[in-house]
This record gives sequence, structure tokens and C-alpha cells, in this order.
Amino acid sequence: MNLNLKNPVVFFDLETTGTNINSDRIVEICYLKVYPNGNEESKTLRINPEMHIPEESSSIHGIYDEDVANCPTFKEVAKNIARDIEGADLAGFNSNRFDIPVLAEEFLRAGVDIDMSKRKFIDVQVIFHKMEQRTLSAAYKFYCEKNLDDAHTAEADTRATYEVLKAQLDRYPELQNDMAFLADFSSYSKNVDFAGRVVYDDNDVEVFNFGKYKGVPVSDVFKKDPGYYSWMLNSDFTLNTKAVLTKIKLREFNGK
Repeated sequence: MNLNLKNPVVFFDLETTGTNINSDRIVEICYLKVYPNGNEESKTLRINPEMHIPEESSSIHGIYDEDVANCPTFKEVAKNIARDIEGADLAGFNSNRFDIPVLAEEFLRAGVDIDMSKRKFIDVQVIFHKMEQRTLSAAYKFYCEKNLDDAHTAEADTRATYEVLKAQLDRYPELQNDMAFLADFSSYSKNVDFAGRVVYDDNDVEVFNFGKYKGVPVSDVFKKDPGYYSWMLNSDFTLNTKAVLTKIKLREFNGK
């Protein structure tokens, strides 16, 4: 089944130095842009992460320090990537919990202002887990009846994710071929920040999603415990989370 698109959708996958969305960096990015008319464009870039790639990560994706030593840094290609995904929705496999937060952090470090608030985010892994509870290689075998021979290479994973989503639409009639529906279906919560530290509650109020103030409106916490904002800014939270908190704090201050 071909995708029913109102806007282009970019399927993408990252290979990174590790799994910490706060501090780990991209070493490879592949994205496949699918247009409403069915045309496709793909690009794969190796990135110099400006840090050592741990051996345990290299053993998974096969990318070592010497492989990216002469590659551009993310800052050097950030504007080109931002231009390529401009106006497009984003899709991936475990992308809502990892790839999108990592990509957002890299853009912030590079000083590239990209507004992703109006994008739709389709996480094929979430759809898969809700429907079948498997991994990407198993999903590819299950839905597409193919073996994912080059698993953990960004290009193979990106292409497989695209094919799996199309096959999911063919298999499940209850899935609507609509990016807004799929974005909602593939989300476990309504995140305010990409890391999911702040979410919207049932009344669309921003509340903390962790710790002693879980479920409490952010604005209420800032009023009764002003030091909590400073603590978060000085702790190991993502730049995106800190920016969201600052935006809420400024909004509340200006609304006084």
C-alpha cells in the first residue's frame, strides 16, 4: 500500500556513539524522503562526532573512529539536513524515544533553529509493538517476508522501516493511511519535549512525567518550588527539555 500523504515524510535512522540522548553523538544518518506523488529521494551521511566512538558501539554498527576522521561534523552539514527535512513529517523505528531527541539535540548544539512543533512523528516500532511485539529484523521478516541482512546500517534500517510501514497499512485495515492518525497511534504519550520529561495531561496542561512531581503541572511546581527550575537547568537533562522549561517559565512570568 502506498502512503497517503499531504506532506512529504522523511524516514530516517541514526547510528550513534551510544544511547545517551543527552551526550552521545551521531556518526551516520540516512534519510529517505517520500513525496505525496510517490517520488523518493535518499541520502546517507557519515558524521565526525568529535568524540571517541566506544568499541561496544562500533561492534554494533561497524563504524570506527578512523572511518569518520575526515568526515564533516554535524555542525557543518546541519543546515543542509534541516533544508532537506523542511516541511516534512518524520518517521523511524524507535524514533520518538531516541532518534528524534538525538537529532534535536544535534541541531541545538549546531545553533540551527528548526521548528519541529508542527511535524507529525510516526514511530513504526510503536505500531509494531502494539500489533505484534517484535524487533525491526523480525518486523521486516514478518511483514515483508525478507531477511534484513544489513541490520544496524543506517541505510538498510531506513529502507526496511519504510517498507514495514507500508506493509503494516496493508495488513491492518484499522490503521488509517493518514500521517496524523499514525503519529497519534505511534505515540504512548503527548510529549512536550522530545525526551518525554514533560507531557500534556488529559486537559492539555504541561505536567512533569518523572520524579517527585510526576503528574503535577510544571507552572505549579515553578511557583511552589522555584529552585526546581534551576536544578533542572544545571542537571543532566537534554537541551531541548531545558528550552521547553524555559519557554513555560517565561510564558508564566509574562502572563503575570
